[in-house]
Formats: sequence, structure tokens, C-alpha cells
Amino acid sequence: MKKLEPLAWVGPAVVLIAAVVIWPVVEMIRSSFLKISRFGVVQGPNGLANYEKLFAEKDFADIMVRSVIWVVAVVGLTVLISLALAQLFNQRFPGRKVARWALIAPWAASVLMTAIVFKWMLDPEVGVINLIRRDLGTFVHDVFGVDPRSLGLLSAMGGEAADQLGQASTAMPWLVFVAVFVSVPFTTYALLAGLATIPSEVYEAARMDGASRLRTYWSITLPLLRPALTVAALINVMNVFNSFPIIWAMTRGQPGYDTATSTIFMYILKNSDIGESAAMSVVNFGMVIVLTAIFLKVSRWKQEVA
Repeated sequence: MKKLEPLAWVGPAVVLIAAVVIWPVVEMIRSSFLKISRFGVVQGPNGLANYEKLFAEKDFADIMVRSVIWVVAVVGLTVLISLALAQLFNQRFPGRKVARWALIAPWAASVLMTAIVFKWMLDPEVGVINLIRRDLGTFVHDVFGVDPRSLGLLSAMGGEAADQLGQASTAMPWLVFVAVFVSVPFTTYALLAGLATIPSEVYEAARMDGASRLRTYWSITLPLLRPALTVAALINVMNVFNSFPIIWAMTRGQPGYDTATSTIFMYILKNSDIGESAAMSVVNFGMVIVLTAIFLKVSRWKQEVA
């Protein structure tokens, strides 16, 4: 009986994992080989037809490339900004506690709500961001006599309204900005936790050896911070790749599929062909595994810090 005692502790977790992870994945893969009507009625096996149809989509390659760029841009910027903020908030300064609490706000708020707020702010007619651009354009025109359109600002006459989310060249940077905005708090706090584990004696020894601040940060802080950095970045890679609310709330992947990632494309396919959408889900699942494997390989997560 003693040999079975661990099952009382491990069993519920195994059942939960099987119910909410393994079973949905199996069903997802099985559905990708079925012919399913738009109403969800299974009409029989469909072989590889769903995958053939998916790969034949003219926008498929562009969407997959855009998905990778989206992940790299958001995670890269998030990590860089979070490293700086974590280092700042790890120092003692007046108002540090308030600043730390303020950082939680974007993380505590609903991602969908945040995306909708930014969409309102970018409204071409009444959005506060475009109103600021219009006022700035008027100021530049009146004071310097420069056409504000040459600087990417709104017309000084107030007759133009820039639809920042209406074209991919301006929409994608804003989508990346919002994604970074909601990702930075978690990443910063994860890195702060990592910084708290670094012994102060290590820094004292570095100062006694005459190491500069830059040298200390590069040779001591970053290597000792790698476990926390790896976990935070890895979670961000998976979250950002599967991110749906930001893009859907702000652009719905439009114009065309110019701002759509593979997750948005998968959702759009659901309305016309559930089997093809399931095939896209399987491809997404495979892409997450590949990106995770590449990240772990590049980060050399198994290598111990000396």
C-alpha cells in the first residue's frame, strides 16, 4: 500500500493534465484529419486534404513569417525593457514602492480591455493620440513653417485624420507596442525576483577586484540572472505566439491579412472550414514547440553558471 501512496498526491494532477492538456491536443490532431461542416457536424475522414488546403492558401507563408517576426519583436523588446526596469527597481530611491505598484497596473488590467482602450486612443477622428498629433502638426506649421506631413504628423489644417490601424505599416508597430506594454510587468517582476537571489557578496568581491559597473553587470549579473531570464522569456514566447485579444480587438488582422498572425488566421478559418482551422491549430502547436526548442538551444539553459 505504501507504494501506492504517492498516487494520492500525483493522481489528481495527472488526471487534470490529461483532461485539460492531453485530451484537447489529441482531439485537435484528430479533427485536422476530418471533414467538418461549418456547423460542427463531422462528415467523415478527410485525409490530408485540410493540410493541403491550408498550405495552398496564398497568405499562409506571409502569415507564418509575420508570426515569427511578431514573437521575436515583442519578446526581444520586452526582455530589453524589463532588464532595464528590473535593474532600476532593484535600486533604492524615493517612491520606489509606488513605482513598483504602478508597474503592476498594465498586468492587472484585462489584456482585451487594454487593447480596446488603445484602439479608442488611435481613433482617426477623436482618438487622443491623433488629437495630439494634430495639435503638434499645427504647432510645427505655425512656429517653424514646416509641412507637418513631411514629419509624419497630421495636417496642420486639421483636415486629415491618420488611421493608424488602417494600414499594416503603422498598425503592426502599434500592435507590438501594446503587446510589449502588457508583457513588461510580468517579465520585470520575474527578473526582480532573480536579482534578489544574487548574493551581495559577489558584487563586493567584484568591486574589490576593480571591476567596472558594466563589467560587473555583464560578467556577474546577467549570468546569475539567466535562470529567471530563461523562464520569463520562455513564458513570453508561448504567450505572445498564441496572443489573440490584442490583434483581434485592434485590427482583426486587417487590412486583408496584413496584421494577422497564425492564431488570428486560425480563428478566421473557423468560420468557413473547421477542419482547416484544426490543421492550422496543429501547425501552431508545432511552431510553438519549434520556437521553444530553438530558444532553449540558443539560451543554453542546461549550461551551469560558474
